[in-house]
Amino acid sequence: MTEAISPYTDDAALPKAARGTARLVTWNINSVRLRLPLIEKLVGLARPDILCLQETKCPDEAFPADALKAMGFVHQAFHGMKSYNGVAVLSRLPITEAGPRHHCGLEDCRHLAVSLPGGIELNDVYVPAGGDEPDPKANPKFKHKLDFVASQTALWKKRKAGRPAILVGDLNIAPFEADVWSHRQLLDVVSHTPVEVEGLAKMRAAHGWVDVARARHPEPQRLYTWWSYRNSDWRKSDRGRRLDHIWVTPDLAPKVKGFHILRGARDWTQPSDHVPVAVDIAI
Repeated sequence: MTEAISPYTDDAALPKAARGTARLVTWNINSVRLRLPLIEKLVGLARPDILCLQETKCPDEAFPADALKAMGFVHQAFHGMKSYNGVAVLSRLPITEAGPRHHCGLEDCRHLAVSLPGGIELNDVYVPAGGDEPDPKANPKFKHKLDFVASQTALWKKRKAGRPAILVGDLNIAPFEADVWSHRQLLDVVSHTPVEVEGLAKMRAAHGWVDVARARHPEPQRLYTWWSYRNSDWRKSDRGRRLDHIWVTPDLAPKVKGFHILRGARDWTQPSDHVPVAVDIAI
């Protein structure tokens, strides 16, 4: 499954997914209504069969379902709220909504599950960012992040192995040294602290998840999916982090046929600070 080539692409159209595979794209869109034109651009470049969005920032009654159906996503599941959070699965393939999953006693629109053809369960997850101070006692947002990841871990420990599953989304944690621009300088920065990295590792191990990006592009290759708005020239500084993930159960790992990070989206007009990440998989 290891690849030596770079997964990055700028504004060139991606090659078509291989016959018999579906292309799934995950993207923290940072407002689905504001960035509808960017979704349309992504559709033209990447031709996704399934698009998973996070941080849609849109209550369900205002979700732009018709505009997205016009782009070919006739099957939709979404769970959102005004101004914050929100997840959505948009598909050209039939899906059956399993419904939102709630964690930490909150209904804050961070986890949506659907069933794909072949009985594959797809989970679209948005882990809390965690604020700025990496201290759960001083910072309730950071505590919520750690608790959310622990809740995910408990969920996946309870699940029996055997059903093929995919987990995608903005997990807001860069787990490996080569997932950040400077491991040493970010050890005490939220998203790469040891306690977060340990928590995500437990979540991944709880269900035997395979991290597709690192299975295909092992360290020390650097991989980023997020560049801060604070960087006036994000390309020149290249101070990125890999916060957006695609995981699959071991039975699906051999069926992964392609992986792409659409880095060029960070240059689009009014971009998200995250870029789309794509996987081609036989389902």
